[in-house]
Amino acid sequence: MKNLSQILLIDDEAHNRDALSLLLTHAGYQVETAESGEEALEILRKTPFEIVVTDLFLPGVSGIDILKRVKEDSPYTNVILITGNASAESAVEAMKEGAFDYITKPVNFEKLKIIVAKALEKSRLVAENLYLRQQLRGKYKFDRILGHSLAMQQVFARMERVVNTDSTILILGDSGTGKELVAKAIHFNGPRKDKPFVAINCGAIPADLLESELFGHLKGAFTGAVADKPGKFEVANNGTIFLDEIGTMPLHLQIKLLRVLQEQEVERVGSSKTIKLDVRVISATNANLEETVKLGHFREDLYYRLNVIPILLPPLRERREDVALLARHFLQKSCREMKRPLMSLSTEAMTALETYDWPGNVREMENVIERSVALTDGQVIQRSDLPSNIAGTDPREMQQVLCPRITAEGVDMVRIVEEIECGLIHEAMALGGGVKARAAALLNINRTTLVEKIKRLKLDVEKA
Repeated sequence: MKNLSQILLIDDEAHNRDALSLLLTHAGYQVETAESGEEALEILRKTPFEIVVTDLFLPGVSGIDILKRVKEDSPYTNVILITGNASAESAVEAMKEGAFDYITKPVNFEKLKIIVAKALEKSRLVAENLYLRQQLRGKYKFDRILGHSLAMQQVFARMERVVNTDSTILILGDSGTGKELVAKAIHFNGPRKDKPFVAINCGAIPADLLESELFGHLKGAFTGAVADKPGKFEVANNGTIFLDEIGTMPLHLQIKLLRVLQEQEVERVGSSKTIKLDVRVISATNANLEETVKLGHFREDLYYRLNVIPILLPPLRERREDVALLARHFLQKSCREMKRPLMSLSTEAMTALETYDWPGNVREMENVIERSVALTDGQVIQRSDLPSNIAGTDPREMQQVLCPRITAEGVDMVRIVEEIECGLIHEAMALGGGVKARAAALLNINRTTLVEKIKRLKLDVEKA
């Protein structure tokens, strides 16, 4: 972001101009002055400002004229108008044209300082927001999603076709394939890119709280509802909402979601008032929704409403030609973040990566490369530096670890079983990105069972 000259002060009366300039300079601001509207416009053509403070009644080009020109050329510059005429009509006109505030003569300098400080705060917040949005647009460009395989080229082609539409999208793919990354790329490259992108993981929120999270609630709607709260749909208004793990949504909420999609309006919990929305919906799942529909766990009408445009992300094991590209990308990223010289992968290590099945897909690979960079002393990551399940371990050795032979002294079966459980839970949590519902699915147990095991074994799963 540029360091802008902060304030342009415009007043045709020299004593007022000089006094205000001196006071603002002493208050710590960088001030440039103009004695006429024409001179001010010439300065504004050459130099950007965060704040313009101008007399309303100037000969020739008036303060209102300057305000209009500033808002046309630099809409994020804030304009403060000063006048000796305290008429309500002038104030209303100034505010309608976009003035930040309005102060009358004789100027109360303490009040002016407060207004200028608020205007600068707003300017910088807007500038920071624009900068962050530009960064996000860069971060989520299509070319940041890596893959030269035919399967990924088909994904890119589908994304290009839908990015400028408002069509509802369903992203299908195993855990770790990058479904949220694709959703963000579509949003930040489309017409809603300057509006909110709101993501919610339907599988990570208990069913009794999900309705409130999605649709909001009124104060007193239920125990603990101490204030009105907008839901994610309201927060995402005019932008995009991303509903991850949509297949886990309870049936009673599926009915309400269907109505929101059909009517483009929402009702908060505890309210009968409808709130109109304009939201693009992108959802994602790692489940086979067609099978879930057949089993009666997902509404068929909602499935067809969500599945207007499907995008299927292939698992990494089905695009092995992308493994080397991704591995080198994550290697550069991890070295940069850890402030290490760029490392490389040995031929044997790369072969191990390319032959591994990657059940956790791209997310698992990123974690493996990050771990290897952190724990490898040299500049070359060898096969032995990779986790044993990727580097390869003698099956007989693995069996001896998991199932030690019973000796005459016996074995501590409880301890051994707990160690195996701990290892599996940590691995599942890592593959599931720290989401207990995903980890439970990988372990083929209920989420509540997983939570109970974590408590019983006193595991610190945050470090999984």
